[in-house]
Amino acid sequence: MKRTGRKSRCAVNSALETVGDPWSLLVVRDIVFYGKHTFGEFLASEERITTSVLANRLATLVQAGVLAKERSASDRRKEHYTLTDKGLALIPVLVELAHWGVRYDPEVVTNPLWLHELRADREGLSRLIHETVSAGGAVFRGKGSVIEQLA
Repeated sequence: MKRTGRKSRCAVNSALETVGDPWSLLVVRDIVFYGKHTFGEFLASEERITTSVLANRLATLVQAGVLAKERSASDRRKEHYTLTDKGLALIPVLVELAHWGVRYDPEVVTNPLWLHELRADREGLSRLIHETVSAGGAVFRGKGSVIEQLA
């Protein structure tokens, strides 16, 4: 029988029950780093999430208040996902995870501007990302991206 309540009232457990699986953070990463906002865009990520898992994760993140969902203005058949304030608050977590990944996995490939800023001023980088994503931008793609601003 599947448990429906929380495992405990621990703060770490609370966070992990919301975004503790890899897929949830990868959806947030795709919005923040790559400016993805639709089911099809998330599905095209290189990690190859299945449609059923993606649908479940999106629904869970919307229900948890991490994502907001609305119909796409350009194509009413598509749903458009954006980060809420609660979701934007995960940006420093993503920056720290990226820093950890770069530090301990020699196969990680990343932009040199990003890497320099990541090592020099992670707090400042988190603020810049937050401002950029809040305005509809992303870290690595699009006009006014964080990388473009760092250049």
